[in-house]
Amino acid sequence: MLTETGRIVALEDDGLWVETIRATTCGNCAVRKGCGHGLLNEMGSGRSNYVRVPVAEALEPPLQLNEEVRFELPEQVVVKGSFVVYLLPLLCLLGGASLGDFLFPVAAGDLAAGLGAATGFGSGLLLVRLHAWKHRNNRDHQPRLLGRAGPVRL
Repeated sequence: MLTETGRIVALEDDGLWVETIRATTCGNCAVRKGCGHGLLNEMGSGRSNYVRVPVAEALEPPLQLNEEVRFELPEQVVVKGSFVVYLLPLLCLLGGASLGDFLFPVAAGDLAAGLGAATGFGSGLLLVRLHAWKHRNNRDHQPRLLGRAGPVRL
């Protein structure tokens, strides 16, 4: 399980929105500058991410705005999500380019391959969106609240 800490920025009846900073994961990784996450962190240093964390049961005392909480996300969700988001559009792009070149090899080979690649990439993005929509309410793919992380920070 991947554990993260964040600050509550909004409360809902069945969940809460938590603001996180990307830098926390890079401090624990040996690769650091060799991965995309580290590069994004450098480009947008200090930027916040917002995560919706469902809350199944109320804590006593109730959670408040600006309070820090800890939540976790199963590692297999991150791995499968990375495959879907990064690899699926790339595979569709390559498949579309190959199909375009196969269907029109002589007449407009490069143009057909380029159009096939663009069509394949667009199809891959639509498949990513469809996957996200299909699993939007799956509790196994959502973060789980662990509890309070520390004192209220203003």
